[in-house]
Amino acid sequence: MSYNLQVTIDGNSGFCFGVVYAIDMAEEILAEDGYLYCLGDIVHNDEEVERLKAKGLKIIAHEDLENLQGEKVLIRAHGEAPDTYRTALKNNITLIDASCPVVLKLQNRIKTTHEEKEPILIFGKHGHAEVIGLQGQTNNEALVFQDISELDHVDLPAKFTLYSQTTKSTEKFYQIKEELINRGYDVKANDTICRQVSNRNEDLESFVTNFDKIIFVSGKKSSNGKVLYEVCLKYNPNTYFISQAEDLDINTFSPGDKIGICGATSTPMWLMEKVKSTLESF
Repeated sequence: MSYNLQVTIDGNSGFCFGVVYAIDMAEEILAEDGYLYCLGDIVHNDEEVERLKAKGLKIIAHEDLENLQGEKVLIRAHGEAPDTYRTALKNNITLIDASCPVVLKLQNRIKTTHEEKEPILIFGKHGHAEVIGLQGQTNNEALVFQDISELDHVDLPAKFTLYSQTTKSTEKFYQIKEELINRGYDVKANDTICRQVSNRNEDLESFVTNFDKIIFVSGKKSSNGKVLYEVCLKYNPNTYFISQAEDLDINTFSPGDKIGICGATSTPMWLMEKVKSTLESF
């Protein structure tokens, strides 16, 4: 029996420019040198990381950086804390800095605010690479929270500046700002959310309503993936989260279904193409 699924990939999905920039830089050096160290996963997508590892990319942790000497190391789009640059200088390491310009701008703003002795709150995911880099600009003095309930029993200063990880939900950021003002705090809010990410929300709203079912492709570690998946689910309850084509279950679909495929800013287009061809083979 033929299922005849009609499958369409969202033209606005795929890598954001920060990720494209980092991967292009890595591939250029890999083509020349045959190998390259990268501090942490170059992108929060296991399939893309494996593809680049096969070309010679070596993923290392911060503790490994301490033991490297005279090598080239890529800094991914998420950016790094000042400590990383100090270690590189000490160990004669050449840093290939692919920090996203949006992240770098945010780091500079946070650093300036910290130097002006203003208390800082960062709305972001605990332990996320970008957030660690942002906190590093404040000697780890900024308070990071990923849900406002974490602040319920915290003794906050009367006045502070609120920042956000670049891939967070704009809507949630402004809800948090309003809630903190309602609690009586003097809040200076700096909306530093990447517009390439936040515009995807609107694009997805209109995309997902055209289909019977939505396949959302993303790495499980992607913060942006979680945000965008929730957007899809809100406007099309028949949304399924997968990380690879092998996660697809033929029993999910009915003959003649119109299927839309979309993904996070860390989801490669080749992976969505693979998901499409797998669906078409059903």
